[in-house]
Amino acid sequence: MDSSNRSRFQFEPRAWLTARLQRWAQARQGDDTTPLTLVQRRIYIVPTKSGIGAAALLLAMLLAGMNYGNSLALFLCFTLCGVTLVSMHDCHRTLAGLKLLRAEVDHAFAGQTGELQLYFENTDTRLRDSLSVKCAPCEPVGFHLRPAEIKSVCLKFKAGKRGRQRIDRLRLLGTAPLGLFRAWAWIHLPLDAIIYPSPAGNRALPQRSGEPRSGRRSVRNIGEEEWAWLRNFQDSDPPRSVAWKAYARGAPLMVAHYDAPAGLQRSLNFAALPGGSTEQKLSQLTKWVLECERLGEKYALELPDASLPAGHGLSHRRACLESLAQFGL
Repeated sequence: MDSSNRSRFQFEPRAWLTARLQRWAQARQGDDTTPLTLVQRRIYIVPTKSGIGAAALLLAMLLAGMNYGNSLALFLCFTLCGVTLVSMHDCHRTLAGLKLLRAEVDHAFAGQTGELQLYFENTDTRLRDSLSVKCAPCEPVGFHLRPAEIKSVCLKFKAGKRGRQRIDRLRLLGTAPLGLFRAWAWIHLPLDAIIYPSPAGNRALPQRSGEPRSGRRSVRNIGEEEWAWLRNFQDSDPPRSVAWKAYARGAPLMVAHYDAPAGLQRSLNFAALPGGSTEQKLSQLTKWVLECERLGEKYALELPDASLPAGHGLSHRRACLESLAQFGL
């Protein structure tokens, strides 16, 4: 048996036991909804490695004090045992009563990093320290909550393949005040992130309908295109594109965007892409959608199972990307 098989066999029992415990916890608690307040019955607590070491030292101190009849050693041992028990109670209280107001997951592109925003509230009058939260595809993030504080905690997760990515379970962990015990709670929220296809491809944008086929874009004139919206000025923008009238009225530097007149729009057609796999075509269409949004142009999306009329803006961009993400799934 090679090393890879041995390592896989070695860790299978632990993974199986962990999965069984997590399924038991979810069946015991059920699915959660926000806002959620953690109650005592759903908080679990075990000693940490430091706690186990401290217990071994206390046991040795107890045996030594009893063996030599040293009352000072016994007094110190019992005092430290009391401190340990109080720290266990305090560690459990760190999570009890903590409130999760809401959870929001941002959509992401395949292979990139997405964000999960959690909003916690400390309704108690004491500090909740040494807290951390993590989910299966996320790295743990530590935080603390002052009395009556509401805090946003951002988790970053790795986006997988396009489609829907479920974030099933969150683990909220606390080790305050001495790090001798670890208290945690499982939170099961129905969080779905829509993973868009990764934008890729080197094909040029399709020509706009009604545009000359010479490949040259006509010079933009105010009379030929209609004003659509304003965005913040960037260093790369030419001065002639600045909305100087708005700036003269006290507004910050803004750049005017213009829509092409009716009939001048781009059609992003899946069937018109020659060759390549389905994923390559979806990646090219995703790149075109982002490019059209950057240029402020109207565009329509044509897929074998869906058709979106021409438009632009955040809602249209999101609708197109969601259609691309769920195509064929």
